[in-house]
Formats: sequence, structure tokens, C-alpha cells
Amino acid sequence: MSLNVVVEQLEAVFDQAYEDGNDDELFASGYLRGHFDLVVAKMEMNGETDPAYIMPNLRAAVDQAKHELAPADQAHVQNLMDKLEGIAAA
Repeated sequence: MSLNVVVEQLEAVFDQAYEDGNDDELFASGYLRGHFDLVVAKMEMNGETDPAYIMPNLRAAVDQAKHELAPADQAHVQNLMDKLEGIAAA
């Protein structure tokens, strides 16, 4: 699968949270979407086209910034990360 296809599939998860997610899902989606957009932009700037690197790069970015989040928010972000990883791996 191409990078663009995987990016579109994952963006659909973020969009879905905006449409009918609860407050916690909306927060996690917004938080991860910022990191996700930066990861994808860096991959594109570096000429990286393998979608297998999206989730490891996203996880690394979130791990570096997780001190910004309260434990409850970290749990919501982790739940969404798990969902994204399932979709990316499919």
C-alpha cells in the first residue's frame, strides 16, 4: 500500500472523531493529528515513501511529548494510537 493511501485511511479516523467522537476522543484526535501531520510532512520532505514508518515515527513523537499530558489524557491518546496502528497494519 502506498504512503498516500495509508495517510488517507488514518486521516479518516481523525475525521471520524471530529464528527461523532466524545470529548476525550476529540481531544486525543486533535492532539495526535498535530503530531501525525508533522510526521507525514517530515517523511515526505525526506523522500520516505514506506508507510511502515508512519506509526513508529508517530509513537516516537508522542513518547517525546507525553510529559505534556495528564495520565487520563495519555490513556485516551494511547487508545487512539492502538486504533491507528491496527488500521496502518491492515
